[in-house]
Amino acid sequence: MPQHQVTVTRRLPAPIEAQLAQRYRAQLNKDDAALSPDALGAALRNADALVVTVTDRIDAAMLQDCRAGIIANYGVGLDHVDLAAAARAGVVVTNTPGALTEATAELAFTLMLMAARRAGEGERLVRSGDWTGWAPTQLVGRSLDGATLGIVGMGRIGRATAARAARGCGMKVLYWSRSAVAEGVMGDVAVERVASLDELLRRADVVSLHTPSTPETQHLIDARRLALLQPHAILINTARGSVVDEAALVDALASGRLMAAGLDVYEREPKVHPGLLQLEQVVLLPHLGSATETARVAMGNTVLANLEAFFAGKTPPDRVSS
Repeated sequence: MPQHQVTVTRRLPAPIEAQLAQRYRAQLNKDDAALSPDALGAALRNADALVVTVTDRIDAAMLQDCRAGIIANYGVGLDHVDLAAAARAGVVVTNTPGALTEATAELAFTLMLMAARRAGEGERLVRSGDWTGWAPTQLVGRSLDGATLGIVGMGRIGRATAARAARGCGMKVLYWSRSAVAEGVMGDVAVERVASLDELLRRADVVSLHTPSTPETQHLIDARRLALLQPHAILINTARGSVVDEAALVDALASGRLMAAGLDVYEREPKVHPGLLQLEQVVLLPHLGSATETARVAMGNTVLANLEAFFAGKTPPDRVSS
């Protein structure tokens, strides 16, 4: 009989759940309902490992009386886990970097095209039954061909997004990031590192956000910085909702100071700012960044590898804390 008890907070792809059930005493979430704080706390007290997702907020109080030795996050972002408290409690925290890079970059590029070509507006028009046929001035958008893309945060996903934009649409790429991209990493894609975020915002036609959620990135894109964007600019966010001041974004879009936005993440997810819901020039998706079968299975395999290493007394390959 498997020795270790592993609690999984949400439904995972069937092949991953099958592996978990085979290797461990796995408590799976068959109805896929998000666990309450009390249930999360109980899981930390009663299981050897907890597999969590972005919908599970693990705070310091839950970690004070904790049996679980590892929290394996099914995803990259870790703003929902108190890493400092986990370290104090001696709990190992892991994530799944790399597994969702291509899928999230695809979605960022999808949002760029949808926002620039007003695809969301067009789809709603057809579904409404009000479309009367082709017209020369109907839903005229902007071409991305040769436009300037500004990448905020040039990690794996930022680089993959830049490559798609440059190769697919011939976009010029600027980036602002803590670290410079190493020579040769981008292959045939030319990128320019700018000195400041403000410079990037002034120069870019499309801005795509790829920064983690930290105290430093809270409302990184606020009213002042939105005002730096050109009136025809498009803002794309597949990072974390907290990076953008949504109220300020609504004001910028409603006043015409910004052409459009494409969002996959929100400040108070799953709640969406009501002003965004009323704006036609915003593409709104339900956090689909990693939602491909390939990516979600790869994420699960990464979780399995981290659990296997931990229970074997080894350092998990994707350890981020403790």
